[in-house]
Amino acid sequence: MRETLNRRFTRARGQELRVLGVVVVLAATAAVTAGVVTSSRDGQAFAEAAPLASFTPIERVAANVKAPPVRRGGSTGVVTVDCGTNGNRKFSPDNPVAQPGVRNGAQHVHDFVGNLSISADSTDESLAASDTTCRNGDRSSYFWPVVRIDRKANRQANPVGANADTLKAAGPGTVKCPTVRDKLPAVPAQAAAEVNRNLRLLDQQLAEANRRLVTSQGQGGPNFVDNAILGPLRDKRVATLDRIAIAIGRQGARPTGLVSLAECDLSYDGAHANHGGGSSTGGSAGNEVTPTVNCPSVRDKLPAVPARAASEVNQDLNLLDKQIAEANQRLVTSQGQGGPNFVDNAILGPLRDKRVATLDRIAIAIGRQGTRPTGLTELAPCTLTNADPNPEPSPSASTGGQLPGVQGPNLEIAGNLGTIVRPASVKIEYRGNPTSKVVAMPRFLRALTGESKPTSRGPANARASWTCGGFEDRLTDQYPICPAGSQVMRVHDFPSCWDGENIDSANHRTHIQFPDRTTGACPAGTVAVPQLRISISYNIPVQVQQRGQYQLDSFPEENHNPTSDHNDFLNVNSTRQTAKIVQCVNGGRRCR
Repeated sequence: MRETLNRRFTRARGQELRVLGVVVVLAATAAVTAGVVTSSRDGQAFAEAAPLASFTPIERVAANVKAPPVRRGGSTGVVTVDCGTNGNRKFSPDNPVAQPGVRNGAQHVHDFVGNLSISADSTDESLAASDTTCRNGDRSSYFWPVVRIDRKANRQANPVGANADTLKAAGPGTVKCPTVRDKLPAVPAQAAAEVNRNLRLLDQQLAEANRRLVTSQGQGGPNFVDNAILGPLRDKRVATLDRIAIAIGRQGARPTGLVSLAECDLSYDGAHANHGGGSSTGGSAGNEVTPTVNCPSVRDKLPAVPARAASEVNQDLNLLDKQIAEANQRLVTSQGQGGPNFVDNAILGPLRDKRVATLDRIAIAIGRQGTRPTGLTELAPCTLTNADPNPEPSPSASTGGQLPGVQGPNLEIAGNLGTIVRPASVKIEYRGNPTSKVVAMPRFLRALTGESKPTSRGPANARASWTCGGFEDRLTDQYPICPAGSQVMRVHDFPSCWDGENIDSANHRTHIQFPDRTTGACPAGTVAVPQLRISISYNIPVQVQQRGQYQLDSFPEENHNPTSDHNDFLNVNSTRQTAKIVQCVNGGRRCR
């Protein structure tokens, strides 16, 4: 049971702070006091420092974390994986799980650990070929929104971050969907007409949703857009994507994973395209952005491919993806090397040469069975995204697929301002199930936890994740104020009840669900896989906490709502690694 209190932060006569923004309070944390803190601790008053109502001393949160009792046949082992704390500065506003193919789609910045090459455009094949920061060789990707400190923030005079009402007043926003044309394998000639009809239908569905967004302004409640526009659009896209897969499958191998492209989202990128970044604290050495490779797409530029050439063409298309992934990995591992032309000479130049050879092979393969395409080698040169630390602001492409990127040395984006705080520690654990043994999770499984948009989508998927070191028996959906010597923490438990078949679903949730909170049992029709838990700790000065000067990166309309905390995971563990995890967990051992 959840209680939603609508609050918004405004200033009255330059003196008073009135609370009116969105804060979602879970029943489990009902003991948390909502409102401005007015007491003192250790002789230090912090009422006048005006921490917002979204901050609370952790001592005021009642103990609410209770593990279900382990039953006979349950699994109690724990496997701990060390993937570091993002010391290589792999920051990105991509979300390859929830917004695949949409560059800068998160509209906030993530910390990434594990897989070194992952980006919005990654494929399963390119992820499997990547190196990793994990000491045991785990190539999985784990990523979460960064935490920032802005010491200049005066929350009474100027609340930190983008203002949701200002963004919404600028217009209804725009529905953005992952692109599909550039994600398809070679389309056999016999299927081309049917595939193209369905691709046009996807465009029509998106245009219709955007028209509905304009004409329905002011209708319904806070979840109207999600329920009346985005939900029906997702259902239509699922059906259309399935028809595309069937059409291609009749002539050859049926493509998998297209369901990942069904989910669309509401973006205010047009309103905040010129967000700028100069209002926060100065640049932070070591927080420079890691750029990613941006190459022209090839799949959507090919003609219909003769069926006899499809296999060879698909092999080379996968090779192009791996070449980009290798270049992205090289960008991470070679930071600080060479002179001003190092990236062009050592990464982009060799990548261009490899792409020329691969594109030529594609043209030859098609030409053996039909008319050889021309001009493919013009697609060989690549550039970098987020390469300029102070780029000129520019609006995003109207067709979708890319949103405004980060700006400035602090990687500020869409009202997410301040200096990024690097985690002091990150603990990644695979845990058991109290009622049953676990089975191996499938390779390339996608999973997420929490709700990045509790304001617009509602709080159903939100999960309390905040606590302090030494207080792990309690979790809150507010920013904690920790006693001296205690670290600010985020604890993210992932769903662990798999449907036994799918590695993803249209909403990225229904294929893997949470166990029952009380018993730990999985729902009927699902099986238990090792439950992933990620615990992130930060050294944040107590004064910063008391003044409300740290916050989570979020979608702009969330105004750094602590309830919008979330975490994403893409499993690239090898079959051998997965088997070892299962054996350890089911054996009740503790392993590394």
